[in-house]
Amino acid sequence: METLKFDLDTKPLREVNQFLHGEASGLNGKKVVIENPNGAHNVAVGLKSEVDVTIKGHAGYYAAGMNQLAKVTIEGSAGSGVAENMMSGHVHVKGFASNAAGATANGGLLVIDGDAGLRCGIAMKGADIVVGGSVGSFSAFMAQAGNFVILGDAGEGLGDSIYEAKVFVRGKVKSLGADCEKKATSPEDRKILADLLFKSGFANVNPDSFQQYGSARTLYHFHVDNAGEY
Repeated sequence: METLKFDLDTKPLREVNQFLHGEASGLNGKKVVIENPNGAHNVAVGLKSEVDVTIKGHAGYYAAGMNQLAKVTIEGSAGSGVAENMMSGHVHVKGFASNAAGATANGGLLVIDGDAGLRCGIAMKGADIVVGGSVGSFSAFMAQAGNFVILGDAGEGLGDSIYEAKVFVRGKVKSLGADCEKKATSPEDRKILADLLFKSGFANVNPDSFQQYGSARTLYHFHVDNAGEY
């Protein structure tokens, strides 16, 4: 497969992103490699075609944000908001991710091999997120839909004010947020979990080693007895 290379030491990021937004739609299977990102912000944002992009190093804020259809691999760690508002496609962070990874993501699959910071999956709206390590406090805060798989531990306030997203945690949970509770895993949910583990490169991990969490559905409508939870 032919590979097109861009070096951010010599090529302005704006020009690289403009190429990815335009000409990249006709690459017909070619791959794009971005070298020397050096923590640059907004790398490979707003992609709308089935282009395969590899970022050879660490990325800054909002890498692969607003992604549609593209496959983006970050061969390092990512700053805040990686894959923020992703609509579809596949984003893979081979290192660690900072705060708000996958925030408001509507679709697609975000895989983080290492740990993720605070508020991972905040307000997610239908995406799938798989974290190979642990996540920080208030992850899945106000998560509306989608599936969130955590192979490590979760910090304080997991799933605070969660709606209908499903959260699977293999490790320990420091505390649950308002209206989040343990759930029994149905055969259908176990299949969802097993499929996500397979797609994310964790096929050797037993789905039965996870505890599922979700909404207790007590905050859907205001009730004076729950006023302190809002």
